[in-house]
Amino acid sequence: MKAMILAAGKGTRVQPLTYELPKPMIPILGKPVMEYLVEHLVKYGIQEIMVNVSYLHQKIEDYFGEGQRFGAQIGYSFEGYMTDEGEVMPKPIGSAGGLKKIQEFGGFFDETTLVICGDALIDLDIKSALFEHKRKGAMVSIITKEVPLDKASDYGMVVTDEEGRVLSFQEKPKPEEALSNLASTGIYIFEPEVLDLIPSDTEFDIGSQLFPLLVEKGVPFFAQKRFFNWIDIGNVKDYWQVSQNVLKGELAHMTMPGTQIADGVWVGLNTRIDWEGTTIEGPVYIGSGSTVEAGSTIIGPTWIGHGSQICSGSEVTRSVLFEYTRVSPNSHMSELVVCKDYCVSRIGQMQHVSDCVEDYWRDARDRRGKTRTPEAEAAGLPPQEVKPRKLANVA
Repeated sequence: MKAMILAAGKGTRVQPLTYELPKPMIPILGKPVMEYLVEHLVKYGIQEIMVNVSYLHQKIEDYFGEGQRFGAQIGYSFEGYMTDEGEVMPKPIGSAGGLKKIQEFGGFFDETTLVICGDALIDLDIKSALFEHKRKGAMVSIITKEVPLDKASDYGMVVTDEEGRVLSFQEKPKPEEALSNLASTGIYIFEPEVLDLIPSDTEFDIGSQLFPLLVEKGVPFFAQKRFFNWIDIGNVKDYWQVSQNVLKGELAHMTMPGTQIADGVWVGLNTRIDWEGTTIEGPVYIGSGSTVEAGSTIIGPTWIGHGSQICSGSEVTRSVLFEYTRVSPNSHMSELVVCKDYCVSRIGQMQHVSDCVEDYWRDARDRRGKTRTPEAEAAGLPPQEVKPRKLANVA
């Protein structure tokens, strides 16, 4: 069995996390989401993996390379072009179009293939799913999960007959209009012959175009109802919730990195914590090279990336701070994701550091003690002086 990881999307719903990272590279417990997928595939003996890439493709390729350190062989199919000025431009061709391009280039899909989105955490029993696929004589299987009908509007719903044969789809229907409680997980099993139905040199999507075509042509196309952990990072709100769940240990196959130094508190290498007047309530991870000053408060579940600085009198509650985040003295950050110059609240409200009247956070590597706005940078103006701030909440 081979695998295909879909990783060409721009991840616009997860901005600002994807301003500088492709979506499969978004970290969970310090590791890219896609790394968990690769490890899971290798666990089931799937070592030949193709990845279609486009937006910020080099970051995926540089990190995973040829796959040797993961016990896999990983290949890439770039979707885009180079301009006359030498600029590389991403241009995804749809999930099915990406499969077709790979097949026409080198015929990679010469056996049963698992196709999976590169932005979800799963613990699917692949062996069992493959067995059911073969037992039913399916040309395509779609892995589904039962969801409450009142959540149907969040998913693509799959309508089947009693034997599991796919009859139709509903894209995010209203709960009262949902004809099924089976949500597509973006995990599929394909036989190679199905790729013949995908047109060449055309942008073509699996869910909205290929699957309806399979139903129309009467191809053996079945849905499997599976019970497994499937956590999709659809937007920043989802990312915040996923991080909370993982930090609380709700996914058994994901463990906290670092060394546990107190109940519910893990640290990376060479961290410095001044415990005088400091409160840390787990689960909390503090990355390597980070500083926690006296009088700070950290309430978990909280992830603090490496090289960060939690200043005296500040409070960080149920948040995710990316690497090199400096939380200013007496600042209060609650239920936030902080990614470089941006913070996003758990309800999706985004703020740039220059929009804040007060200096709540900045890059911990900036030793100027001053904040520079984008406008000041462009105009060559001097940075603003940072003044002491009272306790505040940017959420």
